[in-house]
Amino acid sequence: MEFPDIVLKAVGSRQKDMVTRGERGVEVRKNENFSLASYLEEKRLIVESALDSSLVIGNPAKIYEAMRYSLLAGGKRLRPILCLATCELMGGSLEMALPTACALEMIHTMSLIHDDLPAMDNDDYRRGKLTNHKVFGEDIAILAGDGLLAYAFEYVVTQTRNVPPVQVLEVIARLGRTVGAAGLVGGQVLDLESEGKPDISAETLGFIHTQKTGALLETSVVSGAVLAGAKGEDIAKLARYAQNIGLAFQIIDDVLDITATKEELGKTAGKDLQAQKATYPSLWGIEGSRQQAQQLIDSAINELSGYDEAAEPLRAIAEYIVNRKN
Repeated sequence: MEFPDIVLKAVGSRQKDMVTRGERGVEVRKNENFSLASYLEEKRLIVESALDSSLVIGNPAKIYEAMRYSLLAGGKRLRPILCLATCELMGGSLEMALPTACALEMIHTMSLIHDDLPAMDNDDYRRGKLTNHKVFGEDIAILAGDGLLAYAFEYVVTQTRNVPPVQVLEVIARLGRTVGAAGLVGGQVLDLESEGKPDISAETLGFIHTQKTGALLETSVVSGAVLAGAKGEDIAKLARYAQNIGLAFQIIDDVLDITATKEELGKTAGKDLQAQKATYPSLWGIEGSRQQAQQLIDSAINELSGYDEAAEPLRAIAEYIVNRKN
């Protein structure tokens, strides 16, 4: 997994922050005491190990194999890492948040399996591998997604330790809302209905992606804080941080669908244009979209201004989102 050089280099205390002109002319903070690359790799390995042990082959073997095929197919693991980062920022432990972090990746994987189906985006590749339905068939792929979604809730309940039940319940409620008609499902419906319509407004497009992409990123950030017992004002700040990085993430996704190759993305490039989807570059152009994304990232980082170096992972991840290549 490759990360842009501008965010891989160690970057330091806020007093030692430097501003440098990075790739595409974007200003990027560097902190000489913190390495985002090391942090992401450390947390990714923890998440990968936990995911591998979370789901063992059962009976019938085929459905478990299909679930594991997509769950363990790699990826940035950004959502679980955000959950772990905010839990630790708010004084919690990695162990408190790890089950929820795994559940978030299960839900995200479900959304990818279903999104790739012929009835949705009809994609053949995901994370550089054949999509689930291309390997196991559409019927098993649908069931694999369903299985991961159901198991995510079970896993949070049965595996979370040393967290008051009321906080676990709040996380479960947030997960349910995020994945349902008020979140991911609703956003997907509007996304499908908007295909081929040239007059989609920026407001409508923002609503689609706030539900489809942003909601799960927000829940990833906020859940970690909830598990740690964070105060309401901290949760509100982190929610605003997450809303900003969530929309920036989708804007950059739209840009990369035009500018990146299939090899860089790990999936078919140019799908949005082919499906006649409304995208941010179609409204603002590529450079205008990048500028909008950077403004959102700046706003996200501003929400963290009251925190010390413990928030450095969240600051660096925000910068990574706007400068990534896949």
